[in-house]
Amino acid sequence: MTPHRRLLLVNGPNLNLLGTREPDLYGSATLADVERLTMEAAAESGYALRTVQSNHEGVLIDAIQAARDDCAGIVINPGGLTHTSVSLRDALTGVALPFAEVHITDVSQREEFRRFSFLHDVAAVRIIGRGVDGYAEAVRALVPLL
Repeated sequence: MTPHRRLLLVNGPNLNLLGTREPDLYGSATLADVERLTMEAAAESGYALRTVQSNHEGVLIDAIQAARDDCAGIVINPGGLTHTSVSLRDALTGVALPFAEVHITDVSQREEFRRFSFLHDVAAVRIIGRGVDGYAEAVRALVPLL
């Protein structure tokens, strides 16, 4: 068991637009709402939460790599990078921290290109299509694995 009592929450490209971007798909909750909900779930389990959102892949990779020094696990919604980024996958496997992959929508029911995830076979937990509540579910499912 790791002595670190912190989780990293990573939100990828365009998730800064939550609440205004396609509300029929993503709902009205904002990124701040997601961060608050996830922080509350982490706190219930005795964990602090650090958050990062970026539209730039390298910023996300840097945050993931830094997490190996002081985090026990990662909750990540990689957004569109889910379907395109081997580099993000390599960062996650390289730090060897358990992580939960989260998607607000049910990507298996959307466009064909959204159905493939570079993370699906290396994620410790996958929460798909549960709305923003999926972030809290991811924390609750991930914590026992830490």
